[in-house]
Amino acid sequence: MERYDLIVVGGGLTGVAAAVSAAREGLKVLLAERNGSCGGALANNLVFPFMEWWTPLKAENPKELSAGIFAEMRERVNGYHTPDKKHHFSSEYFKIVLDEMLEEAGVTVLFHAALCQVRTEGDGVKSLVFSVKNGLLELEADFYVDASGDGDLMAFAGCDFCVGRSEDGYCQPMTTCFRLGNIDIKRFREELPEIQKKYKEEQAKGNLINPRENLLVFFGTGTGVVHFNTTRVVKHDPTDPFAVSRAEILARKQIRELVALLKDFESCKNAEILSIAAEIGVRESRKLRGVHVLTQEELKDCTRFEDSIALGNYDIDIHSPTGSGTSHYYFPDGTYYTIPYRSLVPKEYGNLLVAGRCLSATHEAQASVRIMPICATLGQAAGTAVAVMKNKGQDNKTVDVKEVQRILEENGAAIR
Repeated sequence: MERYDLIVVGGGLTGVAAAVSAAREGLKVLLAERNGSCGGALANNLVFPFMEWWTPLKAENPKELSAGIFAEMRERVNGYHTPDKKHHFSSEYFKIVLDEMLEEAGVTVLFHAALCQVRTEGDGVKSLVFSVKNGLLELEADFYVDASGDGDLMAFAGCDFCVGRSEDGYCQPMTTCFRLGNIDIKRFREELPEIQKKYKEEQAKGNLINPRENLLVFFGTGTGVVHFNTTRVVKHDPTDPFAVSRAEILARKQIRELVALLKDFESCKNAEILSIAAEIGVRESRKLRGVHVLTQEELKDCTRFEDSIALGNYDIDIHSPTGSGTSHYYFPDGTYYTIPYRSLVPKEYGNLLVAGRCLSATHEAQASVRIMPICATLGQAAGTAVAVMKNKGQDNKTVDVKEVQRILEENGAAIR
């Protein structure tokens, strides 16, 4: 059986950042991804654009909160395709750049590998079993990072976790993004208030099954193209495969209804569906209950943790788990919070870290830290921490956090 220093499960920005960061520190790393490309939410779920990862400490000199390897990813993609705005990007070039970064770092990549079993021994994860094309494949490592988004590794290993909000277990809604082409963008912008009005009228009549309160649209994905992040599937458990299957179908029904509505407007009369996300997007599912559970009070207080390994100030953005409405708490300009290393650490095992949107946080806190830029920085922190553990003979609870912080800052990450 092939053995690695580190196995990372999940090839989103979190997993790629973890794998590349650890490999650059000299570790033998395998990255396992269940799809055929890296990129996670931006590749498989068409999530666009990046939410803001900076804060205007001064209008002319904003502070980069998600820097380090996330900045490198963006800069490399922009070398292929210059975006219209700072937070825009090309998801297709991202797939290519992430391949390049993994290859350059010497990471072994295993695509089309779905984690199906975790073997543990004492206080450690012993091996992982993946379902692959020719059967089951078991792999071993000294350390593991769960960057699966849904927390598959930590859940299969028996770690303590929760799903959804505390009062009823409902998660933020799932959304299937889609893009329409051949739209008159200037006319569309002019007609958008009337489109929103028509949407609400049809919704009130019971002609639309989408419970979302309005249409959420973005521009910047191409000439004549509008990106829609507007379907909403509520009260479906993202960890139940049958519920997710129903959600996929329901979201595409919503798309069909929305496209029919839009074609009644002059700007969209020739509109065509360019793409529908290959998978429904999941905002929230399993969340670790780790050594430290990050709370919204700590975020609102802009707590400065001694073991900080990432920063953020994205609003506490909660799409109603049960129907219409979206609540927000916006951080004042120039303020930001820190995320502690301890929120990546499970209580049960010494050789496992959990990074990305499945970190240890409450429903409310996760609503802010779940965005892709922050997840990338959490991945960099996890990969760096594993490298320190391996090189110093430590585990996730005895690791020299100050050394982790030193290496992160040396590599351009923002942690203070």
